[in-house]
Amino acid sequence: MWCSEEIVAHSSNVSSLVLGKASGRLLATGGEDCRVNIWAVSKPNCIMSLTGHTSPVECIQFNSSEERVVAGSQSGSLRLWDLEAAKILRTLMGHKASVCSLDFHPMGEYLASGSVDSNIKLWDVRRKGCVFRYKGHTQAVRCLAFSPDGKWLASASDDSTVKLWDLIAGKMITEFKSHTSAVNVVQFHPNEYLLASGSADRTVKLWDLEKFNMIGSSEGETGVVRSILFNPDGSCLYSGSENTLRVYGWEPDRCFDVVHVGWGKVSDLAIMSVIWLIQDKLIPAPTSALGTTLRRNYERPTTSCTGQERSPSSEDEKEDKESSAEITNPEDYKEIFQPRSAISRTPPKRTEPFAAPLEHSFSESVLEKPGPAVKIVTPVIDRVGFPFLKSSVMGDEEALAQIRKGHDTMCVMLTSRYKNLDTVRSVWASGDVKTSLDSAVSMNDLSIVVDVLNIINLKPSLWKLDLCTSILTQIEELLQSKYESYVQTGCISLKLILKRFWPLISDTLTAPPSVGVDITREERHRKCKACYKQLKNLSNVVKNRAEQVGRHGSTFKELQLLMAPLY
Repeated sequence: MWCSEEIVAHSSNVSSLVLGKASGRLLATGGEDCRVNIWAVSKPNCIMSLTGHTSPVECIQFNSSEERVVAGSQSGSLRLWDLEAAKILRTLMGHKASVCSLDFHPMGEYLASGSVDSNIKLWDVRRKGCVFRYKGHTQAVRCLAFSPDGKWLASASDDSTVKLWDLIAGKMITEFKSHTSAVNVVQFHPNEYLLASGSADRTVKLWDLEKFNMIGSSEGETGVVRSILFNPDGSCLYSGSENTLRVYGWEPDRCFDVVHVGWGKVSDLAIMSVIWLIQDKLIPAPTSALGTTLRRNYERPTTSCTGQERSPSSEDEKEDKESSAEITNPEDYKEIFQPRSAISRTPPKRTEPFAAPLEHSFSESVLEKPGPAVKIVTPVIDRVGFPFLKSSVMGDEEALAQIRKGHDTMCVMLTSRYKNLDTVRSVWASGDVKTSLDSAVSMNDLSIVVDVLNIINLKPSLWKLDLCTSILTQIEELLQSKYESYVQTGCISLKLILKRFWPLISDTLTAPPSVGVDITREERHRKCKACYKQLKNLSNVVKNRAEQVGRHGSTFKELQLLMAPLY
């Protein structure tokens, strides 16, 4: 192994760096010059320089899609940038000492930070606030890692311990104390309930997260373990210490290979290709043992929660006025963050099938529109007993009659549903979304409510506080429905309501009484109070569903995090 390139990253000492784990081709460096510089591996020039910190940058982290980067400084502040938009998103304040560890939640809207002050903070980047603080370590928190399912947080500290935290319960689950010196790094297995930790005591240890015991320990490291990384398929573990890279297996403990390198104090590892160097021969990495292990696997989130960042308020602008994202290499920036090719870093914006009221109304039923003749192919048995195909051409009415045979009950139900939807559509055409939704609710048919909600959810700007008061009771029924599509629609609607209106509801109910008579404010207070009461009832439903294992389990866990202030 050799050094492929060396770059002068900052005008002063480099104090931190991180590699993008998704691609292995992005690098972020932080320096004592208070800057964060973004680089492309194999390219000599800096792509972008991010400013705003007023003290040395101590740690950096990309999110999973490598579209955002967060940096913690010696003063205890965090700054979050959007790399594609080349702008500052958030400035987060709260730590009393240097921030020395960071990690993004797999759902995207939360991040955790650890500090020399021994505290761990969980941040909601949309609300620009600390959601929870975890206390238990007695010295600096050097590394943080979220579990793949987003349920747990692992922390490694200079106090020689690794702690496992339950995010929903807000408390420590267990503590691992087998290390004899500072623990520098910790990482979850990508699939199984396993955790790895590397320490200044020159060992790498593996922990079983079902039995909460140690199942393996390496004793052959020649220096302080500074970085560890599971292979993406979970088949092995890479360990980086001073001038050495090792490849480990477990159950039984074994070292596949040792590669002596000249990298000095390694800071981070990332995989760009699944190839091992063993005994001077290039061989493919071993096949993953997934499916054969008896250990429990994570239930990965099925929804994306990157969410839509709110626009910065005047306070944000005041705090971030000195922050900037200077593009120093436009060609490389466009190639990486704004590619013209069909393969994009982010999904293309989806064309919305439904527009706002008055612009477009519900689409007409296809049953009303004349269409081409339907060709029906039916099997016929010939005299010898072998089937052959006989085709005949039918008109629309004859084809529909053929299809409806044996489905009378379903036809009656669909006809009734169509009439109800037509009634809602006529109200929707007038532009009154609130009355349309009330009309759907009054029909006592959840299928109609689901149809209307699916349209409103496609246009989040249609949501108003009035709609929340009308629909929250219906959402409670949807979340407890036996139909998965109803549950999914209820979850999406509730998430949109929480994201758009919870700050307003909370601020309105906690604000001091106004002087004089303010009818508008009193009306808003009444609506917020009604919504709070309904959300409180919903929080119990969400809590119960979050504890169950199923298709929507991760969605309910996310909702439980959003509803944390209600518990």
